[in-house]
Amino acid sequence: MSAEALRAKIREVPDFPKPGILFYDITTLLKDAAAYRESIQLMLEPHKGEGIDLVVGMESRGFIFSAPMAYELGVGLVPVRKLGKLPADTVSVEYALEYGSNTLEIHRDAIQPGQKVLIVDDLLATGGTVQGTIELVERLKGEVVGLAFLVELDFLKGRERLQGRRVTSVIRY
Repeated sequence: MSAEALRAKIREVPDFPKPGILFYDITTLLKDAAAYRESIQLMLEPHKGEGIDLVVGMESRGFIFSAPMAYELGVGLVPVRKLGKLPADTVSVEYALEYGSNTLEIHRDAIQPGQKVLIVDDLLATGGTVQGTIELVERLKGEVVGLAFLVELDFLKGRERLQGRRVTSVIRY
């Protein structure tokens, strides 16, 4: 299945979550077993053979892709969560949103210095969430070897914010 075939499986919902926004709903892709599996394989393909030690998934839709990708690579999975969701000692970062800010956390013992990390999320928009996640990984002395997304919204220029990083995406709008 091609990226275009996967793109056709994504439902476009106008005026959600507010007027003027076109929302790309991946639930229609996820319920199609073949499309879901192919999306994971296409997200993984550019990163095979990179010696990845850990996959870091971002709350919450990033978990949908990061968990099976970690499984396929035979490596561990590290969740990055919103403030107050992790039970042990954490490191946190505040990042800007379009209106306001949010805080992400990772367990302080989740990554060992020098471990090679692939960061995964469903969507690259402005890049704020992934930039915060990169900061958390690097504070723990992990090496970010790549950033993998199912969907990238080119018009929001998130890739520009991540210059110097290896960014891969399957479907681009």
